[in-house]
Amino acid sequence: MTTQALLFAVATDIHHDIMHDGPQRLQAFKDGASQAGVDMAVQLGDFCQPTPANRSFLAQWEALDLPRYNVLGNHDMDGGFTRQDTVAYMSMPGRYYSFNRKGWHCVVLDGNDPSEPPLEGYARGVAADQRAWLTADLQSTDLPVLIFIHQSLDRGEVDGDREVLDVLVAHNQAVGRRQIVAVFSGHHHLDYAVCIDDIWHVQINSMSNYWMGDDFMQVRYSPAIDAAFPYIKYTAPYRDPLYAIVRVEPDGSIHIEGVESQWVAPTPSELGYLQAHGPGLPLAGASLRPGIATRRLPPL
Repeated sequence: MTTQALLFAVATDIHHDIMHDGPQRLQAFKDGASQAGVDMAVQLGDFCQPTPANRSFLAQWEALDLPRYNVLGNHDMDGGFTRQDTVAYMSMPGRYYSFNRKGWHCVVLDGNDPSEPPLEGYARGVAADQRAWLTADLQSTDLPVLIFIHQSLDRGEVDGDREVLDVLVAHNQAVGRRQIVAVFSGHHHLDYAVCIDDIWHVQINSMSNYWMGDDFMQVRYSPAIDAAFPYIKYTAPYRDPLYAIVRVEPDGSIHIEGVESQWVAPTPSELGYLQAHGPGLPLAGASLRPGIATRRLPPL
């Protein structure tokens, strides 16, 4: 199969169960994907809980007349649901799977495997059986590879992430070329791209907000919205829905056209969040802001 340029729309962390305007944000993403004439659309997790009440939201996504791919986010199992519940609800082929599109091999991973001992907070791991599947899957294709996962692999926060990176590096070394081109992730509600061992790791910002927590709680919308969606006040919402249109070229270059927005005031800076947490924010180059940068990542 001849590799062609692949154009896709990508969004993450819509958080329909937190945001009052999830359907409007999703519609903007769908409209942007359709207008760009993309080959496929990907949502990187934290989409919605698998409840009857969310069926219409899921149907809105499924009405997009394009190949659509889902990734499991940690909040997609909130409310006591299992990963298999969410897989079935979203009609996914599995917790992790792969597919080919326009001469590219795309791999979807599940970053929600539990670890032993359990990590604090949500389970976040890529267990040995999934890593074994990944190794075999990569060996089954000669096509260039893109990887999609909710939690990023580049921050040292996922159990088994170093082992996954070792799998990717070892594979590229074994085939003698940069077959694995990039890893796309969400989860952290940040905007950055970093290159590790000749593989780009692209963090896609949340469509909706940045979580700040109890100390920076602020009601920004009406009392009725606050009553119906009480978790919004723990976030710094983005005025406009964020997403990106990504073009990957056969030479391995990546062109990202991102949406820029503004904070719904007051901003994290005005509330003192950046002063309190700025130095502890992620890797160098990561950006806490209401936007996704338009950037070109060169072939390596």
